[in-house]
Amino acid sequence: MSAGRRRTVLNVAEKPSVAKSVSGILSRSRGLRVRDGRSRYNRIFEFECSIGVPVHDPSNPSRPRYEYYSSHMLFTSVTGHLMELEFDDRFRKWHSCDPADLYQAPVRKYVPQDKLDIKRTLEEEARKCDCLVLWLDCDREGENIAFEVIEVCTGANPHLEIYRAHFSALTDRDILASVQKLLKPNQLDADAVDARQEIDLRIGASFTRFQTMLLRDAFVLDNALEDRNIVLSYGPCQFPTLGFIVERFWEIQAHEPEEFWTINCSHTSEDVTSTFNWARGHLFDYPCAVILYDMCVEEPTATVIKVSNQERRKYPPFPLSTVELQKRASRFFHMSSEHTMKVAEDLYQSGFISYPRTETDNFSPNMDLQAIVQEQQGHPSWGSYAQRLLDPTGGLWNNPGNGGHDDKAHPPIHPTKFSAGESRWSQDHNRLYELVVRHFLACVSKPAIGAETSVEIDIAGESFTATGRMIIAKNYLEVYRFESWGGSIIPNYALGQKFIPTSLTLDSSITRPPPLLSESDLLSCMDKAGIGTDATMHDHIKKLLDRFYATKDQNTRFSPTNLGQALVMGYDAMGYELWKPNLRANMERDMKAISAGTKRKSDFLQTCLEQTKSCFLDARINKAKLLETMDIFFERSNRYSESTTSDGEIVRTCNQCLESNMMLKRRPDGHFMVGCSRFPLCRNVIWLPGPIISASVTSQVCTMCIPGPVYKIQFNFRRLEIPPNYDANHLGCIGGCDNALKELTEICGTGPRIPSSSSARGRSSMDFSTSANRAGASRQPAYSSNNWPSQSPLAHSGHNDRNQTSGNDGAPVVCNSCGTLCILRTSNTAANRGRKFYSCQSQECNFFMWEDNIENNGTGRGASAHRGVAARRGGRGRGQRGGRSSTSAAGTFVTATGEPLSGGRFVKRTSSPSDSSAKEKRERQNKGCAVVVRQRYL
Repeated sequence: MSAGRRRTVLNVAEKPSVAKSVSGILSRSRGLRVRDGRSRYNRIFEFECSIGVPVHDPSNPSRPRYEYYSSHMLFTSVTGHLMELEFDDRFRKWHSCDPADLYQAPVRKYVPQDKLDIKRTLEEEARKCDCLVLWLDCDREGENIAFEVIEVCTGANPHLEIYRAHFSALTDRDILASVQKLLKPNQLDADAVDARQEIDLRIGASFTRFQTMLLRDAFVLDNALEDRNIVLSYGPCQFPTLGFIVERFWEIQAHEPEEFWTINCSHTSEDVTSTFNWARGHLFDYPCAVILYDMCVEEPTATVIKVSNQERRKYPPFPLSTVELQKRASRFFHMSSEHTMKVAEDLYQSGFISYPRTETDNFSPNMDLQAIVQEQQGHPSWGSYAQRLLDPTGGLWNNPGNGGHDDKAHPPIHPTKFSAGESRWSQDHNRLYELVVRHFLACVSKPAIGAETSVEIDIAGESFTATGRMIIAKNYLEVYRFESWGGSIIPNYALGQKFIPTSLTLDSSITRPPPLLSESDLLSCMDKAGIGTDATMHDHIKKLLDRFYATKDQNTRFSPTNLGQALVMGYDAMGYELWKPNLRANMERDMKAISAGTKRKSDFLQTCLEQTKSCFLDARINKAKLLETMDIFFERSNRYSESTTSDGEIVRTCNQCLESNMMLKRRPDGHFMVGCSRFPLCRNVIWLPGPIISASVTSQVCTMCIPGPVYKIQFNFRRLEIPPNYDANHLGCIGGCDNALKELTEICGTGPRIPSSSSARGRSSMDFSTSANRAGASRQPAYSSNNWPSQSPLAHSGHNDRNQTSGNDGAPVVCNSCGTLCILRTSNTAANRGRKFYSCQSQECNFFMWEDNIENNGTGRGASAHRGVAARRGGRGRGQRGGRSSTSAAGTFVTATGEPLSGGRFVKRTSSPSDSSAKEKRERQNKGCAVVVRQRYL
């Protein structure tokens, strides 16, 4: 581009209001024309202006020289991000793939439907232009939006010359300076944001789909979550933020109050009372405290042993960063971080404050700070203080402190335009503007000065100290009304002076837990751990409230909901610290390294996704832990949506239709199956044993079954519903090689109990090679001696002795409470003398069953009895509130004396289940929380 040649320049701002403000500043006294674009919200401003573009100087490559050109400016805008990152269409539906596939699924950036008009405007205007100047916010997010705009515009005109305007405030000074010194956009900053977007998309989508499909319809959630379309989302920043809230809550729950004692002393002189604090603080040993107190009472004369006078200073705050703005607005005004950023953005776009998203807390030496103070001299509240600041004889001015943070993009937040209050401003706009101005004036003021007097006395060998403070010069505290420097006044004491205390008491108190996290506290935790950025922290907090993982009271203090606790507790029980900040903090450091050019985006993505996918696969295998913790807080639900039966994990390619995958699915009755995803076009299905609590596909491939791959499944069986010589946890294969799984299917059946018969028993066997032509009905044979395999890959040793432990058909009778074999005994009561019954070998169990009831499928006292454990099918298991009635339990229910019981099964309870459900739920919650708390804090 040669000097003097007139160019047409397309300028793009991040928001329509910014485009309007910048156009007004650049076109002043030159004429401004406005026309509509394709989008009615993103208008186009036309005016004449000169611009300065960098030219490479070989003699000084680090500092380019600038050439200036008269240009015809076309100025329009986008509305935030122009593009979205999403999976390819075939992976976007929740049931279209295994969530683990999302870690490798193709992703693409595209312009969504609601922004196509903006895209068309950019394309049409770019074709007319020679240059593209980007006026996006000067942070990493803004840089990423800039490259989205570049992609659209260069697609329409690949010959565009591209430049970047850097500004921190919508003021004449900043805008005019930036247009004369345009720079090149930063690809590294854009890459860092692309990496974060891809990481958040893959991790968030996989875990969100996993836990939503697993838990949403399995439990009756709180009333606020009754919507069937609720999403139990997971986010790499969201969950660590929740973790801070839950951890503090657990710390409070784990606190055990302890009583302590302290000696308090006071002395009144000249109508002024001094309070002396015991040097020991307090003692937890009451006898020791009493002995020391008695010594003081016996010799109560106090002797002044030390008097010191010192000058103290209270320093003003550092310049205002985004996080500090949010924290102080929350502490001073109880404004949420989200609302604070919204109001700050309004003030910025109106030109009253500088850019509100900055990590910098120190001013550049080149900034004219006094010019900013001069603009505030006319304000009715702090104008007189601003005048005193500028008076060189007043000695109030002080160069601001350095907080040690500089993002190299924006200065600290400061006022950029005077206002005594705008008519359209809300109360919060006035409050936040006042905070920004007063904070800035405080930063350039001298610290407050006070005189502090400390007096130490001795009573019977025990030391006590009193401190008094008097403010000599308030300085910055005069304008910064949000802080105070309180202190008590004490009388004058002389070294060696003696006096009798006015009061000397031994008082008791108890230790108290820390308070719940306030929003200011939570922001501090996030900032310290590196969770999120200054511009996104408030979004993560809002997401927790929207998802009902946490609540916030009127004092802006956070408490976790039952759902939030259950999710954190579940992942903690798995042994993964997904709710801890370490993982996300490492990601944030790596993204900063990408921006700095010390780490490649591709390397970061590969390493991070490999680690997270491994964690996801392990979490899915151990999902029973998550179900168990949900059981503590929520009732089980009999409600199943379509997702319950249609979702699944891929086990193998269908060996019948050869077109689709066989998926592990959970049936509407709660039982598991492996079926073809092309149902009903393909009806290939494998019914799995009924007593399965949970099942998840692993990454292990069976080496025996062909054609492969056939992925093994981790099964978790109900211990009391399978024979004692089988493991409750079994890594199995449905390809046909797993004899143990076949035997369990033969023994236990594949669904709810039905009346047993010889025909049912004869139809119970299962062919794992294919079952496409089988009827869909459940097959649940009763146990018989033929059902018990003598050996199996899952068999334990030590349970083959049936002497005095087997029923009439040879099957063992097992206690369903502890799982041990029962002993045959003889009753000697008057009513049942000589009658034989089974009872548990353990004295802690109350299992009881008459021998002659076995033939009638009778059940015993305390729980439903069984040969083996089968008759308990349909009984009340963990998490199944109320249980399912058993159609096969036709025997008589009796007490230990043989007297019949009315109703169904015997339950040792003094009140009805409905009366005690609330108490039981509280006990489950306390028990679950106590386990985690003891492990972590005690």
